[in-house]
Amino acid sequence: MLRTLKELHDYTIGAVDGAIGQVTDLFLDDEAWVVRYLVVDTGGWLSSRKVLISPMAIGEPNWAEQLLPVSITKEQVRNSPDVDTDKPVTRQHELDYSGYYSYPYYWGGGGYWGGGMVPGMMLAGYGGFGSPQAIREETQNARSRADQARDARDSHADPHLRSCKAITGYHIHASDGEIGHVCGMLIDDETWAVRYLIVDTSNWLVGHQMLVAPQWIEGVSWAEETVSVKLTRQAVKDAPPFEPNGTLTRDDEVRLHEHYGRRGYWAAEDKPVTEATHV
Repeated sequence: MLRTLKELHDYTIGAVDGAIGQVTDLFLDDEAWVVRYLVVDTGGWLSSRKVLISPMAIGEPNWAEQLLPVSITKEQVRNSPDVDTDKPVTRQHELDYSGYYSYPYYWGGGGYWGGGMVPGMMLAGYGGFGSPQAIREETQNARSRADQARDARDSHADPHLRSCKAITGYHIHASDGEIGHVCGMLIDDETWAVRYLIVDTSNWLVGHQMLVAPQWIEGVSWAEETVSVKLTRQAVKDAPPFEPNGTLTRDDEVRLHEHYGRRGYWAAEDKPVTEATHV
């Protein structure tokens, strides 16, 4: 199911022994357009320190109670590597983080998460919430020498992590002019892929919100805070509008993609993992 960025804010992250804190932001990979970490404000119990939580740790969500349970303890969080979430997260930070929690590296492979499409698939023998630490360590130790060499080469690479909160407000440019600004995102709660940017076109089409898929993005200027898409203003004007208070169904998505003459992301994800492509 697709969840809005606004909906995920303020969700509680629950460790196996109590609440860790509330979600305040998400870091996405700007190449794959997948959420890699949730930024969590720990509140009073850890002096409001902000920590990163990987979707790999998240078990079965309780959407009714706005609770995301994770298979780690508060003590693990207390002793986790310190990361300044107001600054860019480097690959070295990610290596330290993954090593501390014994998580496999998500980069590399044909899926969103290594060779898989959902974060839990990276953990050998993954059984959902409460997956044993020993299994994670076994997964790490089983990596081939070639994988380790690749990881070493990637250790200084730019991980392309961006704050979802910071991207909100970016101006969207069609091929023939501006169409609005980013006012939200729709995120797949299984894969954690960003399926759509929600675009407020009120300065052009009063009362309209439209959806733009990451596959349609031609380029992003992080310095100028703009996103360019391979669409015309007229095509956007004629597209089915997004109803923020409604439920976006697969039929709605099909109509949207057919309008633009674009292939749906679900078609690519139905392929074998070895043929999967990033959003």
